[in-house]
Amino acid sequence: MTLTLYYAPMTCALVPYVALLEARATFDVRAFNTRADHHLTPEFLAINPKHKVPVLIVDGRPLTENVAIQLWIDREFQQARLLPDDPWDRMQAISLMSWITSTIHPHLTHNPRPENHCDTPGSADGVRRVGARLLAEDFAIAEQQLAGREWFFDRWTTVDTYFYWAFRRAISFKLDLAAFPHCHAHRARVEAQASVQQVLEYEKTVMARFASA
Repeated sequence: MTLTLYYAPMTCALVPYVALLEARATFDVRAFNTRADHHLTPEFLAINPKHKVPVLIVDGRPLTENVAIQLWIDREFQQARLLPDDPWDRMQAISLMSWITSTIHPHLTHNPRPENHCDTPGSADGVRRVGARLLAEDFAIAEQQLAGREWFFDRWTTVDTYFYWAFRRAISFKLDLAAFPHCHAHRARVEAQASVQQVLEYEKTVMARFASA
């Protein structure tokens, strides 16, 4: 089996990257500079016309959308136990991942891309304020779920990495997230994992390369 992950720094492509490492899969990584619109080139659009990462190429066939990619990795590398063993908890994990991709992730985009939500001149600050309010509502839900526990379930799962990415991205926007101590503690636990540290080091290398190009 030949696997190639299309990745970009700071994006949610971090999540399947960590999952592949946890699964001890053999794979290649192709880093894209989305700030330089590499994801809009004809070559990439031929792979994913939705012009976004992650994309996982499996024996020449592209698989898109983060939840689908994580579920595929979990199925193909069951020994990694990327999702809970209990059938009900497994469905709850998929529910959480769907919530992150359909709700939290879109609320994150208000900050770096306010023009995607309103193109009225002078509206950018208002769009960012709305995004911050919606994220606060999202993180309040996660804060309650993480109270008194280390992970979303009885052990680490790929759900933890997915939420980690979202919370870390919000931190990068300099938002006031002091009201979510359990989310901060969870972020620190996830970030301490060897697989996550490996991806973060790769992220630094790629960002430095893009900056010098």
